[in-house]
Amino acid sequence: MSAAPAPAPLSSTDIGAVRRLEDAIATVIRGKSEAIRAAVVALLARGHLLIEDIPGVGKTTLARTLAAALGGTFRRIQFTPDLVPADLVGTRIYKPDSGSFDIELGPVFGNFLLADEINRAPAKVQSALLEVMQEQQVTIGGETFRVPHPFLVLATQNPIEAEGTYPLPEAQVDRFLMKVLVDYPSTGEEAAVVGRSLDEPAVVRECLSLDDLERFARTTQSVLVDREVIGYAVALADATRAPSRYGLEKIAGYIEYGASPRGPIGLVQAGRALALLRGRGHVTVGDIRDLAGDVLRHRLVLSYDALADGVTADELLDQVLAAVTEPPADHVQRTVAA
Repeated sequence: MSAAPAPAPLSSTDIGAVRRLEDAIATVIRGKSEAIRAAVVALLARGHLLIEDIPGVGKTTLARTLAAALGGTFRRIQFTPDLVPADLVGTRIYKPDSGSFDIELGPVFGNFLLADEINRAPAKVQSALLEVMQEQQVTIGGETFRVPHPFLVLATQNPIEAEGTYPLPEAQVDRFLMKVLVDYPSTGEEAAVVGRSLDEPAVVRECLSLDDLERFARTTQSVLVDREVIGYAVALADATRAPSRYGLEKIAGYIEYGASPRGPIGLVQAGRALALLRGRGHVTVGDIRDLAGDVLRHRLVLSYDALADGVTADELLDQVLAAVTEPPADHVQRTVAA
């Protein structure tokens, strides 16, 4: 069976528009280029983003700036232990004067939702949010309501506190397309942030409409992914499940459960978006490799031995990337010629 034809060359004007979105966010947020790129990739791939970082490094600003640059609606929920699912999705309210119930929709009904410190809310609340992320709808009193489109959740969790937190179950963390780790900015970047705080806050103007974003997301679906790239993504996930098969016997005891099938699916979807941002109509092995950490790190369940030895998921993924054989550099040309 012949391969699907390569998509038409991407418009340089369209690519420039998406890159201007990144630049607009970067004018407000310094030293977070990886998080900004991940947020844009998640938008184009129609996925959700989990950000793990310490307090005060710009999580809220990132989500708010993204919404302003796209003209979408922004909602923020500060997760606390006393939240209930109705605080997120909405509920029915009794009206004594009419003897009827009215539906009041919750804060999940926005284009961009910041779920701040998601691990501070109990499991029922986390499950309610993750169900909306998966189904893109809410059912209240037997009536179904679709969330706005696009719908992107940027969830954050604080890695330095354990008291009063409810860690996300592994099966629920798997719903996020990517998990990005953010650290302190460099001293130069931090000096720029402090200096900027002395002036008026930067105003971000809309530089990309939601209609344009939807068009770009559809364009992302036409980016070519050949069989060898798909095989490479699957092999990376398989190596986390059966390390010994790839000569990684030394790390086998550190992984309790490897990446689920959502891992390679997410790699390919995110790879298409990254290829678009890089001005290409096809995904390369380099795109998959560059995204492997963000897409797979939260899908590994580490064993007690790994925790005791201080081994991180990123260290294990580095060994996986070194062990899995990459397709030849001419894989795209051979696919198109087939």
